Amino acid sequence: MVQYEPITGRYFTMRVAGEDCRVYVEEAGSGIPLVCLHTAGADARQFRHLLCDSAVTDNYRVLAFDMPWHGKSNPPVGYQNRDYQLTTALYRETVNAFCRALELDRPVVMGCSMGGRIVLHLALEQPDDFRAVIALEGADRLEPYYDTDWLHRPDIHGGEIAAAFVSGQVAPQSPDEFRHETLWHYKQGGPGIFKGDLYFYWTDGHFDDRSHRIDTSRCPVYLMSGEYDSSCTPERTEATTNRIPGAKGKVMADIGHFPMSENPALFRRHLMPVLEEIRNTVG
Repeated sequence: MVQYEPITGRYFTMRVAGEDCRVYVEEAGSGIPLVCLHTAGADARQFRHLLCDSAVTDNYRVLAFDMPWHGKSNPPVGYQNRDYQLTTALYRETVNAFCRALELDRPVVMGCSMGGRIVLHLALEQPDDFRAVIALEGADRLEPYYDTDWLHRPDIHGGEIAAAFVSGQVAPQSPDEFRHETLWHYKQGGPGIFKGDLYFYWTDGHFDDRSHRIDTSRCPVYLMSGEYDSSCTPERTEATTNRIPGAKGKVMADIGHFPMSENPALFRRHLMPVLEEIRNTVG
């Protein structure tokens, strides 16, 4: 008999920036809502291991959705007439629209990479709307280190060049099975989507001049960075942690930029104490 995974996937339509967006979401478990935000140019499949982990889902309702334009979520009607570009305001509005649509009560929001950046913005702008935020590979200031114009050209396969760029961000110790699954997600991205996400990640999302205003007594902040992350390096995460009074930072040994998908077994060892602390100390 087939052994189904405990994941339920559904579609719904939510309104974002005046447009209807058909969105795909996967969820599992019950308890405190835990919204998971994927990296730039990828989709919510990155969180499949977390969705199947009963040690997490016994206490948390884990929800992972594909951002509009990503994975199984459609772009808005008329997408063919414009270039995709993610801004801080649009990203924040998208996460809020998702939480409103599902009527989530002060969820914990955990994001990775660009998701790790936006959760810090949410902690700054809306501290009472979220129980806590977990920034994986997230920082308040980053610097581009390759030319994003290569990501969207007619003479280069966008998926393969995206996977090639991020391949060096996976830790050498991560299992090959999961390394190549993580890269496969990048090979399947829509044209120009990774480049459009990086506008937020590398240009529009900086707020190191304001991050010190985050009130961690109202919204606890956890930052976790992989030792081998060459994009959001441990040093950048440490600098961000030091700028946010009360924030808790951690460097994850033997992990790169994609902890939940490149080495799920090792990642859970770092994540479980954080989830336990939130469950036991945050009302």
